[in-house]
Amino acid sequence: MRRAPRLGRAERALNVAEEREALAARRRPLPEPPAWLLERGIGAGRHPVRVHAGDCWDACKRCTAMSMGEARRALAEGVQACPHCRPDVALGME
Repeated sequence: MRRAPRLGRAERALNVAEEREALAARRRPLPEPPAWLLERGIGAGRHPVRVHAGDCWDACKRCTAMSMGEARRALAEGVQACPHCRPDVALGME
């Protein structure tokens, strides 16, 4: 069964457009990591567990970005500082 010429042109145009988009995506710079992260626990309520520096190797998928003020407030309210990246030291709250 032979495809109509228009369908072939449409498929080629779509392939070209997809290739352009992929190339553009590779050229875009990666977004800056957040400066501070809040790790939440597992389960109901998902309470704050730890504060991390944005580039901490121990941060996990349960982390969300937060501002410096929010990080300071969380530490002041008793949320643990990550023992690896030590955000409390970086924020001067040791």
